[in-house]
Formats: sequence, structure tokens, C-alpha cells
Amino acid sequence: MTITHSIATFFGIGHMRPAPGTWGSLAAIPVAWGLHALGGPILLALGVILSFTLGWWSTALETKGKSDHDPSEIVIDEVAGQWLAFLPVSIGAAHTGAALTALWPGWITAFVLFRLFDIWKPGPVGWADRRGDALGVMLDDIIAGVFAALGVLLFAGLSHGVLGL
Repeated sequence: MTITHSIATFFGIGHMRPAPGTWGSLAAIPVAWGLHALGGPILLALGVILSFTLGWWSTALETKGKSDHDPSEIVIDEVAGQWLAFLPVSIGAAHTGAALTALWPGWITAFVLFRLFDIWKPGPVGWADRRGDALGVMLDDIIAGVFAALGVLLFAGLSHGVLGL
């Protein structure tokens, strides 16, 4: 297995069936927890940037000369997007000093919303997906991750009464 294939498939997770994107998103969660434990939200944010950058590079090389520019085994895009969706949970835990495990509703919300936006592909998520290139492969999941992160913030605000509702 080449380094680009290892990165693009998140060390082979993308070969799991069915629903490799869901497996990639699930595999991203314990790694996000580890990044948070080692360096808090800053390290997780750096992980998003690094996974996006390496994912774009590896996806471009893995799909070069192929007709399918977004093969299902490439899941590094789901990892980057899931980590971005999880970032508000990491920030909340760091800000309040709460154990990350205590914020499990945020974990579930980040996962479910990210998968929803990644599959549904509303608006700019679909636009990025239709680009048909390695940047589009990565960008649609980053945008889905932003939407999911905003949803996590909204639900946290509702849950904690921050919005005055």
C-alpha cells in the first residue's frame, strides 16, 4: 500500500463495506478524541488542516488518469469534515474544563449532522461535489463539516439555554 493510498483511505478504513464514508467518519471520532487529549482544540484544528492538505494531495494522485474522481474508498475527506464538525465539542470541553466524554450528545450530533450534510449535499456541498476534481472531493466534506459544526453550536445553544429559548 502506497503512502498516498494509506492517507486517502485513512489507513485502509475506506475499504470497509458497506458505506465506507460512514466507516471513515466513525474512525475519525476516536482519533479526534486522541488529538483533543494530546493538544485540545488547537491540535484538532491543525489535524483538520493537515488532513485536508494531505487528503487533497493524496486524492489528486490516487485519481490521476482515472474516470472516477471520487472513488468510495477515499475517506480522508470524511475524516477532515468529521473533525471539523467535532471541533465545537472540543472547544466546549476545553472552555468549560469538562471531560470530553461528558459531552457525548455533542459527539452524536456532530456525527449525525455531518453524515446528513455529506449524504444530502445541500447547496454549496453539492456544488463542491460536482467539481469533479480532488479539491471538490475534499471541499464538499469541509463544507458539510462547517454546516454540521454550526448545527452542533445551535443544538448546544438550545440545550444549554444560551439562546434564551
